Amino acid sequence: MNPNGSPVAAPVIEVDRVCFAYGPVSVLQDVDLSVQPGEFLGLVGPNAGGKSTLLRLILGLLQPQAGRIRVLGQIPRRARGRVGYVPQHPGFPRDFPISVQEVVLMGRLGLGMALGSYRRTDRAAAACALAEVEAADLAGRQIGTLSGGQLQRVLLARALVSDPAILILDEPTANIDQRMEGEIFDLLAALNARLTILLVSHDIGFISGYVSRVACLNRTLLCHATEAIDAAAISAVYGSGVRRIQHRQGRPTRSGATGTTDAAREMTDVSV
Repeated sequence: MNPNGSPVAAPVIEVDRVCFAYGPVSVLQDVDLSVQPGEFLGLVGPNAGGKSTLLRLILGLLQPQAGRIRVLGQIPRRARGRVGYVPQHPGFPRDFPISVQEVVLMGRLGLGMALGSYRRTDRAAAACALAEVEAADLAGRQIGTLSGGQLQRVLLARALVSDPAILILDEPTANIDQRMEGEIFDLLAALNARLTILLVSHDIGFISGYVSRVACLNRTLLCHATEAIDAAAISAVYGSGVRRIQHRQGRPTRSGATGTTDAAREMTDVSV
């Protein structure tokens, strides 16, 4: 119970003392993570630090070798239908002859559709998802004609078309320019009003303006409030070989958002 007597909401993602290794190489060691409903959590860490492995475990694509994971109160593979996933890469060749609408409709597979056909409700859901990510005008385009930013919007629509409760993204802005990166994060901030979001990124400074907490993973995991991310916290995750770059970044305060400021903010970015 909260101090005011109201019940405490159950976490939507629970990772309890999870360990995982590829052969003799330990990747995750006693990892604990609890994600609350409606949270926007950033997951950061060096390459080979275990971020992708942790995502695969949460998605039910891997099984922990020790510990326990629950997603929406269930084992991960049973919760997959309520989790939207945006990979870093689309998973199919960019020159594959498929339209944007068909890519988004892929997100409806396994939701009771008849074999080999989409229902009217599926097509309506795809149109709604494209509109929500401001990409409705792309529906008839071939996927290979899209820019990097347009493709990320389409992949996001594919994740949203199943009406998930949780959205997981693996470096969604890794291959797009800075202006488009800001647009994608503004869109995610709006989606956070109805979705819990877990996002992997290398850009600590940028995501700190949007997320409510940052989870730092390098085999083990520590969580920080965004205001607690400083040079010491960064060095603890990335090691002493990081270069810190000071930059100023201003953004208007979003109503109800956590971790934003009214004025320009000085953040610490990292280069690894």
